[in-house]
Amino acid sequence: MLIIGSGPAGYTAAVYGARAMLDPILIQGIQPGGQLTITTEVENWPGIKEIQGPDLMKNLEDHAKAAGAKIEHDVIRKLDLDKFPFVAYGESDTQYEAKSVVLATGAQAKWLGLDSENKYKGFGVSACATCDGFFFRGQIIAVIGGGNTAVEEALFLTNFATKVILIHRRESLRAEKILQDRLFKNPKIEVKWNSKVRDIIGTENPLGVEGIVIEDVNTQKLENLSCKGVFVAIGHSPSNELVKDQLETHQGGYIVTQNNSTQTSIPGVFAAGDITDFKYRQAVTAAGMGCMAALEAERFIAEIAK
Repeated sequence: MLIIGSGPAGYTAAVYGARAMLDPILIQGIQPGGQLTITTEVENWPGIKEIQGPDLMKNLEDHAKAAGAKIEHDVIRKLDLDKFPFVAYGESDTQYEAKSVVLATGAQAKWLGLDSENKYKGFGVSACATCDGFFFRGQIIAVIGGGNTAVEEALFLTNFATKVILIHRRESLRAEKILQDRLFKNPKIEVKWNSKVRDIIGTENPLGVEGIVIEDVNTQKLENLSCKGVFVAIGHSPSNELVKDQLETHQGGYIVTQNNSTQTSIPGVFAAGDITDFKYRQAVTAAGMGCMAALEAERFIAEIAK
């Protein structure tokens, strides 16, 4: 079994694959550990009250190795799913053959592209309200975006914040009407229309967000807003470059899987975690899908061996 990607989905698939004696090889990719390696506190991983994101991923890697999985620090540049066994080509010039493939390459949040945004990632700037909203209890929070994700995150964050400011470039939202109705009825939410974020302001030692600078797109007038958290909700991009022309996708590039399964449109190829999950995007759900993928790969290999 070949596993491409080293987030919670990939490492969990490696643990289960090793226990099933599938000789799993996991290719870590360009960002070993995935998105959690740029996360600070993780407080929603079952059984651990608090852990740093990089430490959690190191624990998962160590577990996969101890179970018997082979971990390769390589990047897959091409994946051929027309052949069987399937063939993957690494940047190390290594060629990997496997009877089943688990795709766990994840997705990347779309960002604003500001230097200050990058500086404060994990220190007040986030792309996941359900992951980090808890840290901003009793604070003012800004949400950037105008689609379903932005409105849903703004509504969710009212559970913690004293006030949520939604920043949107246009004069109307793209979100579904029912979500807009909920947003406009919520007394904790203020909308700044026709506005874009120009800068994020914060402290140096320790790093922390203190506010944002927004610009009116019509008048170019600048305004400073105080807030302790900035949630960027302008979408995610699934990391599907290896398979977008080989597997069925939907919802902007997420890999399609069968109902209640991780099976993709090609038998023996499975997708787990954020590469297929456009709804939850949580570490624990990704890990669950990694388990499912390994169990389904085991059944697939057993069937073709008959």
